[in-house]
Amino acid sequence: MTDSQQTPVPSSSSEAEASAAEGAEQKVRTAVEAGLPSAVADLSQLVRIPSVSWSAFDPANVRRSAEAVAALLTDTGAFDSVEIKQAPIGSGDTLGQPAVLATRAARNGRPTVLLYAHHDVQPQGDDAGWNTPPFEPTVRGDRLYGRGAADDKAGVMAHVASVRALRETFGDDLELGLAVFIEGEEEFGSRSFANFLEQNTEALAADVIVVADSDNVDVNTPALTVSLRGNVTFRLTVSTLEHASHSGMYGGAAPDAMLALVKLLATLHDENGAVAVEGLTSYTAAEEPPAFSEKQLAEDAAFLDGVTSVGTGPILSRMWSQPTITVTGIDAPTVANASNTLLPSVAVRISSRVAPGQPAREAYEALERHLRAHAPFGAHVAIDDVDLGDPFLVDTAGWAATEAKRAMTDAWGTEAVETGIGGSIPFIADLVREFPEAQILVTGVEDPDTRAHSPNESLHLGVFKRAVLSEALLLARLNARGAH
Repeated sequence: MTDSQQTPVPSSSSEAEASAAEGAEQKVRTAVEAGLPSAVADLSQLVRIPSVSWSAFDPANVRRSAEAVAALLTDTGAFDSVEIKQAPIGSGDTLGQPAVLATRAARNGRPTVLLYAHHDVQPQGDDAGWNTPPFEPTVRGDRLYGRGAADDKAGVMAHVASVRALRETFGDDLELGLAVFIEGEEEFGSRSFANFLEQNTEALAADVIVVADSDNVDVNTPALTVSLRGNVTFRLTVSTLEHASHSGMYGGAAPDAMLALVKLLATLHDENGAVAVEGLTSYTAAEEPPAFSEKQLAEDAAFLDGVTSVGTGPILSRMWSQPTITVTGIDAPTVANASNTLLPSVAVRISSRVAPGQPAREAYEALERHLRAHAPFGAHVAIDDVDLGDPFLVDTAGWAATEAKRAMTDAWGTEAVETGIGGSIPFIADLVREFPEAQILVTGVEDPDTRAHSPNESLHLGVFKRAVLSEALLLARLNARGAH
């Protein structure tokens, strides 16, 4: 063999390692590309299962969905164990919806990564609002439509597809520890989540936790979610009379419950629509949020003509780091059934988003103090059915966040952005309490046009591909990393 025909030899072991890593990452990219059609087909099969976890719906569908997810994870050949498990809700005997737990042990000092998503979905709502059947996956253009196509069965399949790519690349030489937890009741409040963590602590323990249940800036820009607002929800009942009275005979002197309720609710916001409850705090980030125009807000949130925004300060700050209060439901006579009576009692559902950094319990207590102090006409106030979820802030100084953003940037070809989310994922606070040393990364496959929880929910297939590649690259790099 002549010198010109000889294979170049790397000048050092570090160069050899770099060359091997580069070769492995190219194999990962090839595996993700080759596996995408199967991943989309498997996602479509999951969408066909109406796995609504709410108590009024058939739990057999959630069980069927869990079985389908367990089969997908088993078929990767990457796990030592794949189980369908349930945990009790609270301290009672009632079990939560079935979840899937898959594990493989780390080897040779490699870290362990916990991958989380959920396989349950929201109800479809009014079928008339859907352009295609909600549980019949339909591709139109570059989007896959169907309930759960994005939230969060695409998160499930992002985990499955990335593990497949890892298995294809490394085979039996894969040394990374993996745990996959696919929950079955996230859309119904994760009511057995804390007990599930407690019962399976050893299996779920990890150095890094990837929660695939968030969104991206747009279809071309990846995002790592670094803050989430918490939530406080409860039923508020305002009562003024022992029974209904004739509005003609007593109206103008006797206070009806609707009048008292309306006046009380009006005290929750100022003239700009900003929260006016003492004790509800805002979060001040180290950096100003990116610019976001009124026009963009109006388009994304579907404003009617002439409607303007509420609140003060930068728009993204209002949505990411300020508290909100919304009346999401009301129990009162319908217009069709209205009679000329003074209402004795009216109930509403209050939903408040809590700024990052403030405990949900503290926020609830501030709301309760305000409502009791501002009840007009001596109205009686009752609060029950309280649900609390703490907010979350990511420590972006950790090595896992750095690696995640690098993987996203490489997969998308666009620098990853750190964002906040106005919504809440309360169970993350449970993860923080149970695994305080773990680094938590909140990622996702959604975009501003996904319409999660709404009719015509959809997944952008380009976003899905890049999300899978991001996770596969991250896992491949962690497979080459020591545990610390």
